[in-house]
Amino acid sequence: MSPTFRSLRSHNYRLYLAGSVVSNVGTWMQRIAQDWLVLSLGGGGAALGATTGLQFLPILLLSPYAGVIADRFPKRRILQVAQGWMALMALALGVLAVSGHAQVWMVYVIAFLFGVGAAFDGPGRQSFVSEMVHPDDLTNAVGLNSASFNLARLVGPALAGLLIGWLGSGPQATGWVILINAVSYLAVIGQLQRMNTAELHSPDPVARRPGMLREGIAYIRTQPKMLMVLVIVFFAGTFGMNFPITSALMATEEFGKGASEFGLLGTVLAIGSLSGALLGARRTRIPLRLIVLAATGFGLMLIVSGLMPTYALFALAGPFLGFFTITTLNTCNATMQTEAAPAFRGRVMAIYMTVVMGGTPMGAPLIGLVGEHFGARATLYASGAMVLFGTLVGVLVLVRLQGGWPRQGPKRSPRQMPQSVPF
Repeated sequence: MSPTFRSLRSHNYRLYLAGSVVSNVGTWMQRIAQDWLVLSLGGGGAALGATTGLQFLPILLLSPYAGVIADRFPKRRILQVAQGWMALMALALGVLAVSGHAQVWMVYVIAFLFGVGAAFDGPGRQSFVSEMVHPDDLTNAVGLNSASFNLARLVGPALAGLLIGWLGSGPQATGWVILINAVSYLAVIGQLQRMNTAELHSPDPVARRPGMLREGIAYIRTQPKMLMVLVIVFFAGTFGMNFPITSALMATEEFGKGASEFGLLGTVLAIGSLSGALLGARRTRIPLRLIVLAATGFGLMLIVSGLMPTYALFALAGPFLGFFTITTLNTCNATMQTEAAPAFRGRVMAIYMTVVMGGTPMGAPLIGLVGEHFGARATLYASGAMVLFGTLVGVLVLVRLQGGWPRQGPKRSPRQMPQSVPF
């Protein structure tokens, strides 16, 4: 089997990946439809930012506790419950839009409730990967997950844009697209149910005890590499990965385009993301310098995209932006998972998810306000500058804690919790 696809030797992982592809297509369709619904109801950049912020706010508030849950209960069941909840929220929003009763405030409420499900889904999903594949295949599985996500990103936005345009471009049109996403969650739920639990490498559940969340935070504080990753992904997630806002504003305000062209931007971004994910799946180790180079390239490409004078050139920059974005995320994700001790992996990935996505409630409204007051291009300039700044800060944190840039030694087993950790 090709090294790029070696994780597919696992029966359970094959089931999981197949269900994820279907669900991810629906997710990307809803992302485009939800943003277009807000715009069609009269919302602007600030409304888009508020919607995105509210959807990610529960991740900021709940993900750390969701990580404790992920370490205490079977992750497969947690994922089924979370996926079912998000399906119900998509169903509710789709029905409101199709019936003509949707209002912007309703989108806000459902986006927040949708985020509650995502907050519990994220840590469980991230840490569940290591239970389906051999430890040597973990980096490969992380890459294939991203490839699946970005393959859907190629199809979902374009399909959503075409369907919305074909159905009339109004709120009702977006509702039908959102309803498709509600049905797509059944694919993941069903595949999880079909898994052979005897083949899962599940650690023993951690018994409930006081201070479990503080224990996870204290563990991370002893890991300089993890701290560098968290600083970088905080700035990348908070300020850099607001593509639904920046792309919507560039497509509509800067270039005067419609729903189809807006959806196409998500597709071209995914071309680079898919390439980066497949390339990353071939790696067996992650050099720290690769994380820094990828994050630097991400920040620079945001600025370059803002300089593009035409829609065509802006779209052509999308694959390069997508490549650096996914390479940054995959290298950071794999580093966190491979460095974490199994008993702490749920909490580690919950804190990671909190940092990478939880900053969006702060960043998305700010980027939306920048777009309203200074124009669409300014959103990309500001985003790129903040990502570059965050990368520099992350490197300085690592160098200070380790007394210099660490030499890359042989691959080690995940670090265990020290006997005494200052907190």
